[in-house]
Amino acid sequence: MINPFNTQQAFESITDYWSPKIIGEVNGQYIKIAKLKGAFVWHKHEKEDELFLIVKGELTIELKDITVHLKEGDGYVVPKNTLHNPSCEQECWVMLIEPKETLHTGNVKIARSKSIEDQLK
Repeated sequence: MINPFNTQQAFESITDYWSPKIIGEVNGQYIKIAKLKGAFVWHKHEKEDELFLIVKGELTIELKDITVHLKEGDGYVVPKNTLHNPSCEQECWVMLIEPKETLHTGNVKIARSKSIEDQLK
């Protein structure tokens, strides 16, 4: 992907919650954006850290021992092999940076799981 991208326009084009879209890549990492609302699913990525950057709104990430509350402009890295569950009451826009091999729902397969192919559309 060598073309510039506009994150505002990319977010505005997203119509489904919890359905990340790949907008770029850097050093073996995908840059993904997603609109979130409601609860997701407890899952983990056994071999990959996951970076959440909050572009708009607020996000809560539940972990085994703590709950992390993120506001617009905040970021948080969920360490690899860490069980977590993101959720938000109101619509939240998030940018994710993660290795290309990172599965959307990690070690859990649910109806909302999106393949890399789906995320590239």
